[in-house]
Amino acid sequence: MPKRVLVTEPIIPSVIDTLRKHFEVDVGERGTYNNEQALIEDIPRYHALLPMLSNPVTEEVIRAGQRLQIVANHAVGYNNIDLEAAHRHQVHVANTPGVLTESCAEFTLALMLAVSRRLHEAQEFLLEGNFDGWDPLGFLGMELRGNTLGIVGMGRIGQAVAKRARAMGMDIMYHNRSRLPTDIEERHEAEYCSGIESLARQADILTLHCPLTEETTHLIDENILSLMKEEALLINTSRGPVVDEAALAHALHEGAIGGAGIDVFEEEPEVHPRLQTAPHCLLTPHIASASHKTRKDIGMLAASAVIGILQGKSPSEIPNLIQP
Repeated sequence: MPKRVLVTEPIIPSVIDTLRKHFEVDVGERGTYNNEQALIEDIPRYHALLPMLSNPVTEEVIRAGQRLQIVANHAVGYNNIDLEAAHRHQVHVANTPGVLTESCAEFTLALMLAVSRRLHEAQEFLLEGNFDGWDPLGFLGMELRGNTLGIVGMGRIGQAVAKRARAMGMDIMYHNRSRLPTDIEERHEAEYCSGIESLARQADILTLHCPLTEETTHLIDENILSLMKEEALLINTSRGPVVDEAALAHALHEGAIGGAGIDVFEEEPEVHPRLQTAPHCLLTPHIASASHKTRKDIGMLAASAVIGILQGKSPSEIPNLIQP
């Protein structure tokens, strides 16, 4: 009996083709498996699951997967998967670390530039027919050069952002769970801040690249926002719940901070209604990794873990497995 793989929604076709060389593969329609019950009903037929971050791989789902050997998330994050339950039921879990570093760093810079130079507002102004010629006071914004970038989470992506921002003439400060080795700080000319409060006070742009944990949920709340400079910008390409959206919307409407660029949301795909109408705020639909190369690399890395486990490779030979 051939082994079967469920890919919960369409991904790069060449990834599906690679899996189909080895297994029977079913691809769900977009959104079908965003609820637990749909997964519980269908998972008993499959030996491997390749889900998205929006798919809840709960203990009930894992328990229902009587043939399930591996869950290979189509993402770097894995907060949608009950890891403890997977390990109890001897189901391997994989993610895709490292492959989206460069595209996410580039996108973070794109948000920083777009918000600081007010590109979205300027385009709306022009398309609404308001452009009547060059205005010496029109759409004045912030230059990146000479300003301070505060990075929350100085892992792969945070460091890739620091490298690009430093090349544009920014000063780099960062907050991390632990301080980086001296050679890495020197490479990025980055100054360590032991507390996020201090970083928030000093940064002209605060950008988030930390994982979602209990400690980082609502890390950026009313208090942190109140400490930021009036003209400071907030950029989030990490995880939505790291930011208290209601508090951010209030800060933007009140003019307490200068603006925001947000790619991830607390209750995706829902976006807080006041955030949708907030001034100086650019919202994008979770697309920081949306380059052809990166999305293919994500899919191929997840697929390689599925192929390895279902073909009997030792887990030690599969580098992107999440160890218990």
